[in-house]
Amino acid sequence: MVWRVWAKALGEKASKCSKESDRVALIRTLIFLSYLITNVFIISGVVRHWNKDRILYVPKLCQIDNTID
Repeated sequence: MVWRVWAKALGEKASKCSKESDRVALIRTLIFLSYLITNVFIISGVVRHWNKDRILYVPKLCQIDNTID
């Protein structure tokens, strides 16, 4: 049942022969998975480098006077 719905979601039936249609659906599934994995890596790279060059401002709490009188 799940395979039939998944194959229909991938597109129209490729052939009248069920075996050939199943092979085409399997190839379409592999192509879809390669796109999905590629997009996950792209998005994770963007998230990883988000605000990487952001300058952090740390205020000075006290100032030391190094002058000798």
